[in-house]
Amino acid sequence: MKRTLRLAVLMTTTMAATGAFAQDVTLTIESWRNDDLTLWQNVIIPAFEADNPGISVEFTPSAPAEYNAVLNSKLEAGSAGDLITCRPFDASLSLYEDGHLANLSDLDAMANFSDVARSAWTTDDGSATFCVPMASVIHGFIYNADAFEELGLSEPTTVDEFFAVLDAINDEGSYIPMAMGTNDQWEAATMGYQNIGPNYWRGEEGRLALIAGEQSLTDEAWIAPYRQLARWGDYLGNGYQAQTYPDSQNLFTLGRAAIYPAGSWEISNFNAQADFAMGAFPPPVPTDGQECFISDHTDIALGLNPASDNADAARTFLEWVGSEEFARIYSNALPGFFSLTDFDIEQEDPLAQEFVSWRGECSSTIRSTYQILSRGTPNLENETWNASAQVIRGAESAEDASARLQEGLESWYAPHQ
Repeated sequence: MKRTLRLAVLMTTTMAATGAFAQDVTLTIESWRNDDLTLWQNVIIPAFEADNPGISVEFTPSAPAEYNAVLNSKLEAGSAGDLITCRPFDASLSLYEDGHLANLSDLDAMANFSDVARSAWTTDDGSATFCVPMASVIHGFIYNADAFEELGLSEPTTVDEFFAVLDAINDEGSYIPMAMGTNDQWEAATMGYQNIGPNYWRGEEGRLALIAGEQSLTDEAWIAPYRQLARWGDYLGNGYQAQTYPDSQNLFTLGRAAIYPAGSWEISNFNAQADFAMGAFPPPVPTDGQECFISDHTDIALGLNPASDNADAARTFLEWVGSEEFARIYSNALPGFFSLTDFDIEQEDPLAQEFVSWRGECSSTIRSTYQILSRGTPNLENETWNASAQVIRGAESAEDASARLQEGLESWYAPHQ
């Protein structure tokens, strides 16, 4: 009888333990990236769950335009998921300051990221990093390789060579030299000023000096990119002033334009739409032999909701997000979104590999207006959109645009007063 009782107790204890283990902890991820839902469901989550029995993961995105409002409502109601997909800089910093993101500085995986990679999700004083970086996008120029071969053109490496290529395309007449409009304004800044600018202000050196008040937007290093942009209007085709972002994409993928000032996020769409070979080159340097810089802009990360009941499991997932395995899976499933880890991740897509190879040749930086400098009114990021478009159109000089931006910054930002 005693033996039977002991056996029954042992079986009950074993079943209870097994049941507790088999009853998975389920982590929920909040995100705005609803376009990659199937990637998470079919590739990323199964890879994690295969090595982490007992932890299940659900990816539950919102529509991109609604994400901030939906997430904030859930956080206030206490119904938000365990893991929060983080936008770069101030939106996520505000969540951290409001107690909605945990300090993740002690994660072992944080050692796999540089200071630049972590900068979009680190407090101003550098004391805490609150999201694990997932991916960046890189700026440069995508070109129609068939058109270049037809016209006997080579990739330019200097600004003089760049304009010589544009002149050759313009003179031959079969193609619009470059596809970009100024109607939506943001492209003029994002794929124009922020693309070519780091070669003038020397990437992080200039960006951090501007934040510190040690450089001004009226310094030559910050005016010079506008001087280059002022020349672009001659090569953008008739009616570029009214041309929208989708118009520019279509002009390029339909083979009507030879060059596209780009972000690497275009790769997947261009691969699907264009029926010609493509190549890419980094922003040409102002002078031959000069050190080069690229905008390798921090884009997306993942953080921990401090109110999660599954914090230990969530931290296990976040350690994995900072791993080489995740970096390899994510980068190759979404060509053009590049891992921010220090691991050398080879890209399966040749155009994506070309973009990411520039990290070995040039120093990386992020867009100059995104950290700290766009918190006031006037907003420097939005003002840079307008100034870039105005300069390209010839409606404002490089000097006047720079002076206007500097005046706006001085009106609210103490280090420039």
